[in-house]
Amino acid sequence: MDLGIKGRVALITGGSGGLGLATAKLLGEEGVSIVLSDNDASKLEQVAAQLPDTVLTVVADVTDQQQVDHLVAQAEARFGQIDIVVHTAGVTGAKGDPLALSDADYLEAWNTDFFSAVRVARATIPHMRERQWGRFVCITSENAVQPYWEEAVYNVAKAGLAAFIKNLSYKEAGFGVLCNTVAPAFIETPMTDGMMEQRAQQMGVSFEEAIESFLEEERPGIVQKRRGKVEEVASVIAMLVSERASFVNGSNVRVDGGSVQAVQN
Repeated sequence: MDLGIKGRVALITGGSGGLGLATAKLLGEEGVSIVLSDNDASKLEQVAAQLPDTVLTVVADVTDQQQVDHLVAQAEARFGQIDIVVHTAGVTGAKGDPLALSDADYLEAWNTDFFSAVRVARATIPHMRERQWGRFVCITSENAVQPYWEEAVYNVAKAGLAAFIKNLSYKEAGFGVLCNTVAPAFIETPMTDGMMEQRAQQMGVSFEEAIESFLEEERPGIVQKRRGKVEEVASVIAMLVSERASFVNGSNVRVDGGSVQAVQN
């Protein structure tokens, strides 16, 4: 299926992560020029080696508005514009009793998982308005609607992000800029690898046994009994940023294998 985005320019944050890279590869196959960004220079270099030379990589910390502005300026200097933003940058943050977690714990997640999207939107959406076309997609999580008690800082930041993108969607669609979120759950990424390695150590079991028990005990809604793949999330992102999703706006699209056991988003 032709997604109708050949010749567009996409900015992908959190580019050294599995989801950012998978999305970059898929959009590249659709003829989209890619600007890949991350705050880890060494990881970004490793990722760049897997992509065509035409991909622009820019080191930037999305918790700093000046660096975000510089990132966008470099992208526009190279390609002339940004049509698509896929904002995947984020952290899981501190875990524990919600009342025992410090202000700093909450602020870290808020600054990275929520406010970074505000900064990127400020720097990109006004230019999309001028051209009367744009796609802005952020990664939320199942946690935004199905919070887990020990992950309060992450839950709050992701729920705030979902609300912010919904807010944007009301106004920006009038300028041809569609804003949506994608909510994955338990995807094969370095983040869930770390979670399962820790679980395996604590339980004295193998990595695969840790995954199996986690699915059974913590994610019964995932009846396929496996982690999702980054490519499965990237495919949904690609559809949302395409011409094929020209009437999808303000939505939170779950890619969670049924982990969220509710009808409403």
